[in-house]
Amino acid sequence: MKVAIGYPPTKSEKGIALLSQNRQFQWFSNPSYLFPVVLGSAATLLKKRNYEVFWIDAIAERIDWEEFIKKFEKEKPDLFAFETKTPVIKQHWKIIDKLKEKFPKMKIVLLGDHVTSFPIESMKNSKVDFVSCGGDFDFSLTELCDWISGKKKKCPDGIYYRKNKKIIHSEKFDLKHNLDDLPFIDRELTRWKLYQQEYNISRKPYFYIMSGRDCWWGKCKFCAWPTLFPRFRVRSVENVLDEIGMLIEKYNAKEIFDDSGTLMVGKWLKDLCEGLIKRGYNKKIRYSCNMRFGALNQEDYMLMKKAGFRLLKFGLESANQETLDRLNKGIKVEDIVNGCRIAKKAGLTVHLTMIVGYPWENKEDALRTFRLAKNLMQSGKADLLQATVLIPYPGTPLWKEAKKDNLFLFPFDEYERYDMREPVLKTKDSDAKEIASICGRIYTIFLTPQYIFQRIKNMKSFDEIILNLRGIKAVYGHLKDFWR
Repeated sequence: MKVAIGYPPTKSEKGIALLSQNRQFQWFSNPSYLFPVVLGSAATLLKKRNYEVFWIDAIAERIDWEEFIKKFEKEKPDLFAFETKTPVIKQHWKIIDKLKEKFPKMKIVLLGDHVTSFPIESMKNSKVDFVSCGGDFDFSLTELCDWISGKKKKCPDGIYYRKNKKIIHSEKFDLKHNLDDLPFIDRELTRWKLYQQEYNISRKPYFYIMSGRDCWWGKCKFCAWPTLFPRFRVRSVENVLDEIGMLIEKYNAKEIFDDSGTLMVGKWLKDLCEGLIKRGYNKKIRYSCNMRFGALNQEDYMLMKKAGFRLLKFGLESANQETLDRLNKGIKVEDIVNGCRIAKKAGLTVHLTMIVGYPWENKEDALRTFRLAKNLMQSGKADLLQATVLIPYPGTPLWKEAKKDNLFLFPFDEYERYDMREPVLKTKDSDAKEIASICGRIYTIFLTPQYIFQRIKNMKSFDEIILNLRGIKAVYGHLKDFWR
């Protein structure tokens, strides 16, 4: 049995779709192709189970429809599995139907957070054969292939399929898998060189890994990933260290980005840091990750710096305490300021992410977030930032609340409009579009003399000079995306 896995051509005049490992979908003019860790793991696991695997990421490879079809005609896969997201789900339904018309015997499997929330919707609106729910689709896809090929008698949990023209579903998905059982991703099979363009990575080659699935906090109202991973699990420290060692030895890895929703803390993090130091990896690589404010103290950050950590990506989200509380962030505004301060004191790079367009915020609330970000960036307490317009992804508590309270600015199933090019929800006492424009304004912080001075002052190596030059290009791309 031959399995194709990846992404079909997904195009728009708005830009290039970033589907891989992106928790928030956006069209980009100047994209960074992020390595899709779970899909890569799925391809590797299938290969290990003696399936023939064909990796096809038409987005990262810039493959158009004609070339995509030619590759399928040549490879003749029996099954094609790909990840989808809300803003492109309707485009993917059309692609599925075109593929089924062209290759009627080929089975198609949809994966991802949108179909996990609304599995029957895709079964009804396209000719897709299977919808796999839950985030462990490396395990579930392999189990599904075993069932289709007759190696297993029972359909795996979390699968929707057709039988006698009826939509059938197996048991609800259960994240019972041990992540240490997964083989290390086959980077040749998954064409790792396609994913070496990220602007905020300091050294190449770099590699994405996931030590945990997905966030041990897992309560944020706006996040779609708790739908995929409602139960957090983490790999053992030794398993993670062994993968890093393999990447260093085999590929001369210079940087690792751990894309767990939030890196595990406590004893696990201490053991990881001590392991990086003991094995000498802290002298060979830089390690970056997602982190939460309020989770670590000064001693923790100092140990991380010693262990080779470089960049920490924090969710600032809002400068308004009411918003942080309503989002279930579990932090105070002062935790944000103090977290930036002590992380920078340890010598780490602080990357902030924030959101504008909350239905309970007005323009002044959004500007308060802008001013906090500006102050942190211009004072040297933060180095990088990302800003997005609030998107109520289907299945999230925020989406359910918005639907219940009639907060949508357009019919809630116009999914193609969930792409950050416009506000989706009404806002308090203000024009939603005016508030959404503050998202673009936040990116102008990068162009202020005070911020530029801080960046120049902190440049200590040639790598950092190159990193900042790439960052300038990325900033102009973001401004273009928001102000188009």
